[in-house]
Parts: sequence; structure tokens; C-alpha cells
Amino acid sequence: MADLFTVRDLHLSLPDLNARPLFGAAPRIDILKGLNLTIPAGQVTGIVGESGSGKSTLGRCLIRLLEPTGGQIDFDGTDITHLGPARLAPMRRDLQMIFQDPMSSLNPRHTVGRIVADPLRVNGIDSAEARALEALDRVQLGRDFAGRYPHQLSGGQRQRVGIARAIALNPRFILCDEIVSGLDVSTQAQIMVLLENLVAEMKLTMAFISHDLSVIRRLCDTVVVLRAGEIVEQGPTPQVFDTPAHPYTAELRAAIPLPEIDAGWLHNPA
Repeated sequence: MADLFTVRDLHLSLPDLNARPLFGAAPRIDILKGLNLTIPAGQVTGIVGESGSGKSTLGRCLIRLLEPTGGQIDFDGTDITHLGPARLAPMRRDLQMIFQDPMSSLNPRHTVGRIVADPLRVNGIDSAEARALEALDRVQLGRDFAGRYPHQLSGGQRQRVGIARAIALNPRFILCDEIVSGLDVSTQAQIMVLLENLVAEMKLTMAFISHDLSVIRRLCDTVVVLRAGEIVEQGPTPQVFDTPAHPYTAELRAAIPLPEIDAGWLHNPA
């Protein structure tokens, strides 16, 4: 299977604003330290690690919300590492993100229909309203949700709106950053089954960031394990979970219970 992303020797350092001197530039902190990985097309790649390991930073580099300070990111054979805004603009519709907190990422003054349709309009896509309604159907909310506002929705419903907004553009890649961490277990299961179906139906590629190993094992085909900005292990999910090669992976595996999540909660979406 072809790789959609190829990452070589990726580095990112950021200013340490807590240690800024009275005069001169702030010292820099190394966040990502020479990462090498691939993300296969049509699969879900899990990115796991403890808080501060660099998971979200890696994800934001992949979709170029952050510009790396070293290394190379190839997206479908194109080097996007240092592309400027003008050259990145045509790729934005292919590189979408679903955020952890849907309440803060959805405009409270806009209806659900407008929230989903606006990116379509920005990208010059015809029939934005009709496409937005189709996306709401696809995430199992239904078209009558188009006139509601975010505060009128449950947490799971708001997250479905975020998913609808991302898939409405028919992207090739979606970054999911801790998108089920604030949901109850039954709603988590519903969202994960929805994502599995969308990946299969739309031939999507996803990177799924989470600290919850049970979610990673349930959803992901491959896993990248990060610790302090470095990759300590990566490979097929069953291999990494059943026979971890690195002591840190084994510690994560032993520290967190890994119950199977029941996919039977798909119905009656929250």
C-alpha cells in the first residue's frame, strides 16, 4: 500500500517564553527530535504517548499548521515542509482536522448548517448548502440539525458536526486530535464506529491522536509511540500491543486497562 505521508528527520523547536531573558531572544526548546515515519494511504495511524510527548505538535506539522525547523514532510510525493500560505492553500481542502473540544472550535453564533457549509464556500465549491446537508446525513445527525446552534447539542452531537465539517470537503487526510477524550464510553464507541465507516466509504486516511490505548487499539491499523519528542516504537497495532519492543510501550500497555469497546452502541447517536 502506498504511503500518503513520508516524514524524514523531522525537527521542531519553539521559544521557551517562560525563560525569556530581559534582553535578547528566548532560548528554544526541542519539541520534535528527528522523527521518521510513514502514514499509509487508506489507513488509520494512531499517535500515542503521555502528555507533553509531542503528539499534537507532530499532527499540526503534518497538516502544516506548524512549520518544522528541520527535516522533510512529503504529502503524496510533494514536499510541503516549507510551503508558504499561497502554495498550501490549494492543499488545505485535502488536509482537514477535527479538534478535541468541539464547543470551542464551533462558532456559537452560527447554525450547524452554516458551520459545515462555510468551508465549502471558502473553497469555491458549488451547492455548499446541499453538500453540508449531505455531510450531516453522513454523520447520522440528519438535516433538521442544520438550523440548530452548538449550545443546543450534546457533546457527541457537537463532535459529529466537527466531523461533518471535515468530511464535507472530501479530504484525503483527516487529523483527529483527542476527539473522544471528553465523551462518555458509549458515545466514544459510536464516534469510533462512525469513523471506521467513513474511512471505508470515503477511502480516507487518518491520524488519530490519543492517550487512551483502548481507543487506539480499537480504531487504528498502525501505531506510532512518542516519548519526549522521539519515536520509540512504531508498527502494526496488534504487533505493538501484543509484543511491544520498547520498555516504554510495555509500561504504557501495563499501566492502562484495555477493555474491548462494544461497537453495538452505534445506534441512537449521542
